[in-house]
Amino acid sequence: MNYDTVEAAEFGRSLTGIGLNLLVRDVTVQISFLETVFELKAHQPSKDFAIISYGSQLFQLHSDGTYHSNPLLGLVPEMPPRGGGLEIRLYESDPDLAEARAAAAGYTILQAPTDKPHGLREAYILCDNGYAWVPSRPI
Repeated sequence: MNYDTVEAAEFGRSLTGIGLNLLVRDVTVQISFLETVFELKAHQPSKDFAIISYGSQLFQLHSDGTYHSNPLLGLVPEMPPRGGGLEIRLYESDPDLAEARAAAAGYTILQAPTDKPHGLREAYILCDNGYAWVPSRPI
């Protein structure tokens, strides 16, 4: 499937398993974070939507405005952190490299790369929408 040209209905019908959809204030700003820090690829980017690929996996970004009639929007706080309690783990991303890119771009580092007892080296990086991104690699 070509994620750059697929129609919405065909894309929706193709989704299986578990999905991740992040509601963000500004899709363009979120794409910039994901490209800068993790070198992720955005497909069909617009001010309201993007498909994001991470290896063979996908997730979606939607702007607040696209959720005008969605019941979830009423639960989203106006001030960060929006994603309190959620860790978005990227198990195939170098935490040292991601942390260096994030720091250079001025993003908030919640925790520098650290070897953890559960066998992973990981960092915690906060995006402007308040989501905690955790690049991780086996030690």
